[in-house]
Amino acid sequence: MSPTVTVRDIAALMEARYPAALAAEWDAIGLTCGDPDASVARVLFAVDPVMAVVDEALMLQADLIVTHHPLFLRGVHSVAALDHKGRVAQTLISHGIALFSAHTNADHADPGVSDALAAALGLANTRPLVPDALDPSVGTGRIGSLAEAVTLGAFADRVAESLPATHHGVRVAGDEQAIVRTVAVCGGAGDALLADAARVADVYVTSDLRHHRAQDHLVDGGCALVDVAHWASEWPWLPVAAGALRTDLAALGSTVEVHVSTIPTDPWTRHRGSTS
Repeated sequence: MSPTVTVRDIAALMEARYPAALAAEWDAIGLTCGDPDASVARVLFAVDPVMAVVDEALMLQADLIVTHHPLFLRGVHSVAALDHKGRVAQTLISHGIALFSAHTNADHADPGVSDALAAALGLANTRPLVPDALDPSVGTGRIGSLAEAVTLGAFADRVAESLPATHHGVRVAGDEQAIVRTVAVCGGAGDALLADAARVADVYVTSDLRHHRAQDHLVDGGCALVDVAHWASEWPWLPVAAGALRTDLAALGSTVEVHVSTIPTDPWTRHRGSTS
């Protein structure tokens, strides 16, 4: 007979893989809602705690949702169903579904979000782009190499083929005939690491690059840039984290089901007027 697994048990397994100590001070990680002692039969992994994901959890009869992004990043005085976040919270609570998030702790862990992105793009010999001062095996972003050098244009095509399709698409800045082999990546918003990438990489793959930051980077001789949708850059972590949880649960003799959401939660729904 399979042992009973609780929300608390799964939270402990997740925190062993993605230690809370690795999270940024401003972050809001861990259990957002739910009874820690409630039993779990099904888990759903997703990037965003939005209503579409909650509806998917209801359809699956999931007892726990694990997301990368937290539901609340700032203090709140009410979780009344007066806005989207309140409706999400109320729906989860009323249906007895727990919500757990692993955010910057999953970004910084080894392996973590950027490792999954690097693997999806075929990078080898990866290491942190910005290593942690106390433990250089963990840190922000990753730097790695391609098995064979390719043009920037060919690499951008690989990025588009390797990540989930979005209306944002893949934006490229740089000479598409330039040869690239060393690649820096950062899942999620990564423009804070532009200078770090410029020092070591031929191309930097990340999300949410802003006009002036990207322009200044290029004018100053920085590496080529590939900008992808925030959601798409972090989605590859989901099957990796779900697989790790399945392994940990199997070691306990558990038959808890672990699912990965494929619902696109990227906010952009249309792209027009692009030029070649």
